[in-house]
Amino acid sequence: MASLAPTFGRGAMTNSWIDIKNADVILIMGGNAAEAHPCGFKWVTEAKAHNAAKLIVVDPRFTRSASVADLYCPIRAGTDITFLLGAINYLISNGKLHREYIKSFTNASYVVKEGYDFNAEEGLFSGYNAEKRSYVRDLWEYEMDPATGFAVRDPSFANPRSVFQLLKKHVERYTPEMVERICGSPKEKFLEVCGHIASTANGERVMTSLYALGWTQHSTGSQNIRSMAMIQLLCGNIGIPGGGVNALRGHSNVQGFTDLGLLSNSMPGYLAMPSDAEGTFTTYINNRDFKPLQENQISYWQNYKKFFVSHLKSMYGKYATAENDFGYEWLPKYDGAYDTLKQFDLMFHGKINGYVCQGFNPLMSVPNKAKTAAALAKLKFLVTIDPLDTETSRFWESHGEFNVADPAAIQTEVFQLPTTCFAEEDGSYTNSSRTIQWHWKAADPPGEARGDAEIMADLFLRIKNLYKAEGGSRPDPIYYTDWNYAQPFSPNADELLREINGKALVDLPDPADATKTIKKAGELLDGFAQLRDDGTTAGGCWIYSGAYTEAGNLTTRRDTADPSGLGIYPKWGFTWPANRRILYNRASADASGKPWSARKKFVEWNGTKWVSPDVPDFPATLAPDKNAGPFIMNAEGVGKLWVRKAMSDGPFPEHYEPFETPVGNVLHEKTISNPVSRLLKGDAEAFGKADAFPYVATTYRLTEHFHYWTKHSRINAILQPELFVEISENLAKEKGIANGSMVQVSSNRGSLKARAVVTKRIPTLTIDGKTVHTVGIPIHWGFIGEARKGGGVNMLTPFVGDANVNTPEYKAFLVNIEPVAASV
Repeated sequence: MASLAPTFGRGAMTNSWIDIKNADVILIMGGNAAEAHPCGFKWVTEAKAHNAAKLIVVDPRFTRSASVADLYCPIRAGTDITFLLGAINYLISNGKLHREYIKSFTNASYVVKEGYDFNAEEGLFSGYNAEKRSYVRDLWEYEMDPATGFAVRDPSFANPRSVFQLLKKHVERYTPEMVERICGSPKEKFLEVCGHIASTANGERVMTSLYALGWTQHSTGSQNIRSMAMIQLLCGNIGIPGGGVNALRGHSNVQGFTDLGLLSNSMPGYLAMPSDAEGTFTTYINNRDFKPLQENQISYWQNYKKFFVSHLKSMYGKYATAENDFGYEWLPKYDGAYDTLKQFDLMFHGKINGYVCQGFNPLMSVPNKAKTAAALAKLKFLVTIDPLDTETSRFWESHGEFNVADPAAIQTEVFQLPTTCFAEEDGSYTNSSRTIQWHWKAADPPGEARGDAEIMADLFLRIKNLYKAEGGSRPDPIYYTDWNYAQPFSPNADELLREINGKALVDLPDPADATKTIKKAGELLDGFAQLRDDGTTAGGCWIYSGAYTEAGNLTTRRDTADPSGLGIYPKWGFTWPANRRILYNRASADASGKPWSARKKFVEWNGTKWVSPDVPDFPATLAPDKNAGPFIMNAEGVGKLWVRKAMSDGPFPEHYEPFETPVGNVLHEKTISNPVSRLLKGDAEAFGKADAFPYVATTYRLTEHFHYWTKHSRINAILQPELFVEISENLAKEKGIANGSMVQVSSNRGSLKARAVVTKRIPTLTIDGKTVHTVGIPIHWGFIGEARKGGGVNMLTPFVGDANVNTPEYKAFLVNIEPVAASV
C-alpha cells in the first residue's frame, strides 16, 4: 500500500503540509482541515490562489472547509468506502488511468494464486472463519514461479487472476447509482467529484488527499484510507509533488507518539512486537526475512535485523550480546491485541489491577462511558500523569447528572502526578509531515510539577530498587535495562534524542573498504544505513537516525532556504526517514528515470545518479534499468492495489455498514458490518437499533477548543461555553425543536443534554429510498474546567473498533433526539 497509514501506525503524510501548495486538485474527505487544522489549511489556500487548484470536500456536514470549496458533496457517515470504490470503478470503466505508472510501479500485473474468491452475495472473501471472526489469508497470496521463486506477472493485465482484473471485477458493483443509494451523495455531484479526480490520471496534473479522524474512527477505518491510496496509485499521484495520501494528525506530537512505539503492538520505528509464537530470536527474525518478489527488488525491510538488533542494544546496552540473542528473551511477548478497547474490557472484567494513564483522559475518550467508568472503579489503583486535572483523575467524584458510577462504591486509589506542558520543557515534536522540530523551554512548571521523563525515570528506578531489595518474578528485564544517563533520575531531552538517533559502539569499518573507518566508537550515526546487526551499533528508533549527528542536533535547524521553490526546505528540522520530504519520490519519474511532467519534475536519472531537490527515495546510483521498485518502504517494492496479509479484513476494501446503521447493507444482506472488526464479548448487546434510535450521529472538533484541555482556559470557555448538537432544519421541524433550545440525545448506552443548533450545514439524505437525518456532536465538554458541564460524547458511542488497528467507531452510530421541556 502506498499510504503509510496501515503500514506505519495510524498514518503519516507521504508528502508534507507545505507540499499541498503544489496540488492541482485537493480532496478533503474524512477531515475538516479548515477547522481542525487551521494553520496547515494555509497551504490549501496557497494552492487555490497560486496554482488554480480545485478544492473538493466530501463530508456529512457542510463544514468551514466546504465553505471555501469549489465543490461540496454530502455523504452519509460511515459509507466512505462505497464512495471511493465508486470512484475507482469510474476511473477503470472510463479508462482514466495512468497506465504506465500502474504497470511499472504497482502490483496490478501480479497474478493471484488459484483458490481466491469473493462471495459478493455474502460479502466475504476466501478463507473466512465465522467462529473466530477472522480470515485465513493463505488464499490471498500471489502465484509464484517455481523456476525463479518470484511472483508471476502479466504486464498486459489480461490474466483474469491479475490484480487489475480482480479489482475491476470487485468494484463493478459500485456504480454511480449504487453510490447514491448507499451514501446519499447525489449522482451528479458524485460524478463531478470523479471528473476532478480523473483529471489527474495523466502525469501532468496531480491530486492530494487530506484526511483525519473522520476516516480512521470507523470499524472499516484502515480500509477507508487504503481505498484512497488505491485511487492515488491508479492516477499516479504517489511520490509526486502535490500528491500523496496525507494524514492530518490531531496533536502536535501524535506522530512522534506512534513513531516511538507507544502503540500496544509496535516498537519504535514500527518494528513489530514479538508474539507468543515467536519464542526465539531466530524465529522472530526469520518471520521477517525479506523475500523479494521480483528480480533486483530492494526494500528497507531487508535491513530489519539491523534495526531490531540496534534497538535491543539501545535497550539493554552491554547486557545485550550475540550469545543471549541481544536480550530478546527480556522483551514482552505479544499474546493478542492490547489496544484501548481490550485494556478497558479487561479492566471491566476485573483482570487489570492498576492503570498508569499518561497524557490521556479515557473517561472522556474511550467509548461507552458507563463501561469505562465501571472499569476504572474495579481498579486497585489508578495513576494519572497530566499537567491538568482531568475527568479521569476525578472519575470517583459526585457530579450530579454526569455520574456514571456510585462514588460510595468505588475503592480505586487514585494518584495524580502533575507534569509539565510543552512550553515548560525542552524536547522535540514530530508533526504530520514527519518533520521533527526542537522546542525550547519557555517557563518553569508550577508547584511540584515535573517533566514526564523525570517522573518515568523516578518510577523506573524505584521499581528497580524494590526488585533488588525484595526480589520478584522475572527481574531480568528490569535489572538489565540500560540506564546509563548523565542524570539517571532526570534524563534530559538532548541526551534522549542522541540515544534515539544511534551511535557506534566500536570503530565501524567502511563496508566498501575495510581499511577505513566510517565511525569511531561513541560517535553518533549519520543515518540508519550505518546500523549493524552484529551488536556494534545502538539506535533507539531507526527512522529517527540522522536527526542528531556529529554535526549537531538537526531538529533545531530553522533554515528557510528553498532553492527548488517546491516547499522542500531541506534544512528546516529533520524529516524521517533520511530527511526525505516526499516519500516514494522515485515514482515521480517514469521507468527510464525521466520525469512524467516537466512541470512536476522532482527526481531524475542523469545517467550517473538520481538528482532531486529532496533526498531521492532510491539508492543514489542504482540505474533505473535495474527496476528495483520505487516503493522501497514497502516490503513488496510496489504500490499495493492488492494486499496479501497486511490487512485483516480483505485484500480489497469492501462496503460494510457501521455496527449501528439506519439501513441494511444493500450489497450483501447477510454480512452487514465488518465481519472481523474489533468486537469483544458482550458489547454487541449494547448496540442500538434504528427503530428506537433512528438518526445517524457523528462527532467532530471545533477550532475554539482542543480536545478536553482548553475547557480549562477561560477564554476558550467563553468562545464555546456549552455542549451543543447540530441538526438540520428538516429534523428540527419534524421533532419540534427550536434553535437554541435544550435537547436530550440518547443511544442504547446513555444520554446527554445539549443546546440545539438548527442549521443548514447538516444535509438531509435519502438512503435507499429512506430519509436519513444526521446529528452532529462536538466532543469537547466534560465536568472539569471553566466551561459549563457536559455529558461527554462517549456517553453515546459504541464499544467497537476498526478491524486492523482497533480505533473505536466514533464517527457513525445511532441516536435519538428529543426536546427537553423547559423547567417552570
